Formats: sequence, structure tokens, C-alpha cells
Amino acid sequence: MKLLRQLLAAIALIAPLSAFAFPIATTGTEGNPVLVGSTANIVARYEGNSASYSNDLYLVTNDGIAGNDIFLFNNHGSAIGATVDLGSFAVASELVFRLHVNNTNSDYFTGLAGRNQDGSFHARVQGNWLPNTTLVSFEDLYNGPFEFNDLSFSFSNTTTPNDIPEPASMLLLSLGLAGIAIARRKPRKS
Repeated sequence: MKLLRQLLAAIALIAPLSAFAFPIATTGTEGNPVLVGSTANIVARYEGNSASYSNDLYLVTNDGIAGNDIFLFNNHGSAIGATVDLGSFAVASELVFRLHVNNTNSDYFTGLAGRNQDGSFHARVQGNWLPNTTLVSFEDLYNGPFEFNDLSFSFSNTTTPNDIPEPASMLLLSLGLAGIAIARRKPRKS
């Protein structure tokens, strides 16, 4: 019972801290591509930022002309929770997103590091952040510091080739297993 109280106390301390933060994709997901997971429409949702610079987010079009890219969000002008319906795409095709930094006129892309002018990854892409949803977090500075907190957004009906479990899900699973272990240890009355 003491262990259970300690676990509940730890959760009570952590819960308020996470309630005020916006999500940032998990470390180790740098360079993952955003892949279309179904024929349903893909809906983008703005999740938040802590950037000083003003950044615009675009969906890159296949014609390669930056002026034709589709604007989604501005990290200082868009409301958290704002959504954009991108329509449907062929399953398993890669969607490439471009972060345009208005203050420096720099552009950074999801996926391969070679797409970026400094040869570094500028986006983390965490598949299954929520069920059937991918979380993307961008870094807006040339050569880092690579905190990936400058613009975060999510997409429904997308995936990555390296989907990983979300940390909160792992915590819930651990608590459930601990509860089962505690329940099994109780002596049975005859």
C-alpha cells in the first residue's frame, strides 16, 4: 500500500507540470518521414511553441516551387488547437513540411538532414503520439541548439516507419502492471 501511495504522489507532482507544456516529439525521432497512413483526410493541428522568431509552417507541394507550398500555421499568429484539413493523399506517400523562419529568411524541412542548409535534422517526427496521429516538432536555428521547441503540430491519419510508444502510455502500462502485482500479493481469506 505504501508503494501505491508513493506512485500516486509522484503522479500528482508530475501532472500539473505537463498540463502547462506543449508537446515536443521524442528524442531519437529526428529524420523520420511523415507518411500517409490511410485514405482518410489528413488534419493538421497546431500544438504550440516557445520560439522568439516568427515561423510559418507549409506543406511542400510536388512541383518544387516554394511559392506554391500550402500555408498551415504561424507559430505566433495561430491559436493552439487550430486545425487545417489537408485532404487525402496516396497511402504510404511521404508528406514534407517546411518551416520558414521569417526573421532569418531560412527554410528547414522534415525528413532527411540533407534537405536543410546546415545539413542537420530540424524536425522530430513521432508516430503514434496519439492513436493514428503523428507529432512533429521543429528547430528554427541554423546549427541548433536543437531543442525542437519552436513549432509543434500534429497530423491525423499519418504514421512513421519507426513508430514508438508514447511515454504516457508506457507510464499507464507500468502502473497497471504494478497494480496487478500488488493485488496478487494480498493474502486470500478462506
